[in-house]
Amino acid sequence: MPLVNIKITKEGVTPEKKAELIKGATQLLVDVLGKNPQTTFVIIEEVDTDNWGVGGESVTVRRKRSQ
Repeated sequence: MPLVNIKITKEGVTPEKKAELIKGATQLLVDVLGKNPQTTFVIIEEVDTDNWGVGGESVTVRRKRSQ
């Protein structure tokens, strides 16, 4: 029973795009590892940009600075 956890910043990803991620991640495990898609779990976690940091600062701060 594989589990894939996808974390993305919370920025309005559509339900259709999330469905594509779920389908694609599932198919990758089928193709590469021969896993059963019926027992493959995919979780998408959306993280607020204030709670996602890189280079010692939040994504929110980095994006504001680059505008």
